[in-house]
Parts: sequence; structure tokens; C-alpha cells
Amino acid sequence: MKKTTAIILSVLLSLPTLGWAASAINWDMEPFDPDLHDKPSLQNGMRLYVNYCLGCHSLKFQRYEMTVDFLGIPHETALENLIFSGQKIGEPMTTAMDPELAKNWFGAPPPDLTQVAKTRGTEWIYNFLQTFYDDPSRPLGVNNKVFENVGMPHVLADLQGIQREACVQVPKMAENGGEMRDPLVPGLAITEEKCGELVVDEGTGLYSADEYRAAVYDLTNFLYYVAEPTRLQRYRTGIFVLLFLVILGCFTYLLNREYWKDVR
Repeated sequence: MKKTTAIILSVLLSLPTLGWAASAINWDMEPFDPDLHDKPSLQNGMRLYVNYCLGCHSLKFQRYEMTVDFLGIPHETALENLIFSGQKIGEPMTTAMDPELAKNWFGAPPPDLTQVAKTRGTEWIYNFLQTFYDDPSRPLGVNNKVFENVGMPHVLADLQGIQREACVQVPKMAENGGEMRDPLVPGLAITEEKCGELVVDEGTGLYSADEYRAAVYDLTNFLYYVAEPTRLQRYRTGIFVLLFLVILGCFTYLLNREYWKDVR
């Protein structure tokens, strides 16, 4: 009885925290659909990660060799273009950053991201990388819509450009979910001002909006692969197991019928 009461109390005490966590993200999240069969996407995702992320965030449970073999990248190409720390190709993808220095710079050492796609989810990563915006009040000059008061710089800023909060005109939505139209001017949409939207300063980034979104997709897709490198193998094994069980079930049924055919 005491154990049951303790469990109920712990759940009740955690409800405010759970509610806060559920409402912490006040942003319309774009969906993300990973594709482990898209090798060019995964290759570009790895290229972006080692160039922009690996300096701070390690993938210590993933090895270079295993990764490039799955992605179809020759070892010579990987050693020349993807491994910059002098590591051997069979070693884990670790960062050379000193944890103590990182703690002084950012307040805490940057976390390992091997399992981030499982702990946070790919949709979270995909939207997080797209929603950095300029915020002079923050120590590093940027904030994030998905992770408020984030303690890291926008490492992809040179690709995306400078993004700011702004008030923009957006279509006004009706109760049925469609856009409202002006009854006096056929075809003219009714708009309303919406503040807090993100707008990129034109010409400040190397990529266009579509190119940057594609790059973020590739990077997120790569982290989805890293979180469980044997995922496709597991899927294939599961299919074989199910087929085996179906065949075994057929023989079991026939054997059972044979045993019971003479029973009256």
C-alpha cells in the first residue's frame, strides 16, 4: 500500500513538469520523413557534420570505417576529405575539443550526438537547425525557436544567412482550415499580421532557402542513421523472421490436423 501511494504521489508531483515540457516548444514544427536508402543525402549529411559539427559534438559510438562503408564512400576519399584530426579510419568519430575549455566557453561541454535522433527525435533536430535567429541579448548573439535560450552558436549561419524575427502578413484562416477570401474582390485572400516569424536577410547566406532546407534534411537524415546504424538490417531480419513464423505456422497447423483426424 505504501509503495502504491508513493508511486501515485510521484506521478502527481511530476504533472506540472510534464505539462511545462509539453508546452515548451511554441513553434509549428515541420514534419520530417527520413530515408536511409538515399545515399547521396546521407553522404552530404556526413560531409556537413564533419565540417560544421564534429569540432564540438562527437559521435563516439560511431566509427568512420563503418559509416563510410555503409554510405559507399571509398576509404581514400574519406581519409582525404572527411577525417581532419589525424585519426585512423577505424577509430570512433570523436572531437579534439578539450572538455574543460568547452565548459568555460559554453557553460557545459557540448554533448555527444550519437543518440540525439532517438532522444530528441528527427523532427526536433530538423526544426532546431532551421530556427536560429539573431538575438543581441544572448551571450552568443543568437536564440532558437525550438530550444529557447540555446547555449551554442549558429554554426550553419554562413549557409543560411542572418535570420531575424519579424512581423509578416499571412493568410487569415477560416474555421474549416481554409484561407479566408475577400467577398468583394473574388480570389483576393484576407491577410493578417503575424509577429515572431523568421525571415532571412537576403544575400547574407551561401544557400537559398530551399538549398538550406535540403542541407538540413541531409544532416538530420545522417543523424537518424547514426542513432541506429543497423536499422535496415533489423528491418530485413524482421521480415525473414515473420516469413519463417508463417511457414512454421502452416506446418504446425497441418501436423495438428494430422494428430486429431482420428479423434471422434
